[in-house]
Amino acid sequence: MKRLLFLGVAFALCSSATGQQKQDNSKFKEYTPGYYQNSILKDIHNVDEQLEKKEVDKRFFMDQSSYDLPNKISLYKDNTEWAQPTISQGNTGTCWCFSTTSFYESEVYRLNKKKVKISELYTVYWEYVEKARRFIQERGNSNFSEGAEGNSVARMWKEYGACPESEFTGLLNGRKFHTHEKMYKEMMSFLNGLKQSNDWNEEKAIATIKAIMNHYMGTPPSKFTVEGKEYTPITYLADYLKLNMDDYVEILSYKQEPYWEQVEYKVPDNWWHSKEYYNIPLDDYMKSIKKAVRAGYTLSIGGDVSEAGFLRTTNCAMVPTFDIPSDYINEDARQFRFSNGSTTDDHGMHLVGYYVDKEGKDWYLIKDSSSGSRNIDENSKEFGYYFFHEDYVKLKMMGFTIHKDAVKDLLKKFK
Repeated sequence: MKRLLFLGVAFALCSSATGQQKQDNSKFKEYTPGYYQNSILKDIHNVDEQLEKKEVDKRFFMDQSSYDLPNKISLYKDNTEWAQPTISQGNTGTCWCFSTTSFYESEVYRLNKKKVKISELYTVYWEYVEKARRFIQERGNSNFSEGAEGNSVARMWKEYGACPESEFTGLLNGRKFHTHEKMYKEMMSFLNGLKQSNDWNEEKAIATIKAIMNHYMGTPPSKFTVEGKEYTPITYLADYLKLNMDDYVEILSYKQEPYWEQVEYKVPDNWWHSKEYYNIPLDDYMKSIKKAVRAGYTLSIGGDVSEAGFLRTTNCAMVPTFDIPSDYINEDARQFRFSNGSTTDDHGMHLVGYYVDKEGKDWYLIKDSSSGSRNIDENSKEFGYYFFHEDYVKLKMMGFTIHKDAVKDLLKKFK
């Protein structure tokens, strides 16, 4: 009887805490080919058989049909004032670069009122070079993949500078969309071959990696002209873009490392084991986002987008009650999902605006480079955008890049 009484009280407490939140339903939706199959793969492979599916694939989703969803850009306070259209990353794992480059383009305009389009693939090129270098130096004991973290952009720019997209697109032979599938396999095969031959000559190996990329992407420029003046990538960053990469910081919130310390973000894409992440409690994390967007800042944000409440049909990301009720989303629920692998660091995006709904909750306007955000009319203003409920950010978005001035009060608390 005591056990039953305890369970009854616990159930009553749980019910009272969540009684105000609508109970969400789910549904299985038959998968249909979208922008990735109908546009990207057609360009990459130029064959229709890529669109064929032998079996019907049904996927489990939240039913959002009963919600009045704020999935119109016109509802949002957009902090970019000016921004480039959303750019597709094609068939590559380079969201980290597309999202963070978009963020820095907005920073150039916010700080200097210049409208620029910066090459993502220039940064990606040198990122592969440095990944290969570490792989060689560590004798194969280092991650070599297409993915990385957003702070890799600043890291590469400090070393190699940046260049306009018009000077290096990374697209050859009339290709519209990026693909690194064959290039990556060739580089990986070469690097794995070094293990067999034990020929760890760094200079020779890096030259081979560059030769492979030059074939598939082209050769990055060493100088170019902008508005009648000649620049190198280093001087373009310093004298034209006028960005100080030391002004940008990485904010993280996960419980497995001490709060109010700079820590390592322990995910495979942090392949160089950066320990520059400012780790803060979840409440401070959410407050800092709300404060920053209201002050006119944007941020490059990353986390998990493989959830039942993340719909490519509505482009809205929510946390359904059958996952966890809103009142119970806290740092333990967040860490639990990260620790058991249901939250992964699988996508980077550019958060550019906000909207407050009738319940006083924030929704965030997300500029995105993935194909999933494009499963709507290409002429729509919403093409290439997502709309994230603040609960989704709180539970599933692990960290962000931002100008240090936006979080200066937080930074003062660190040693």
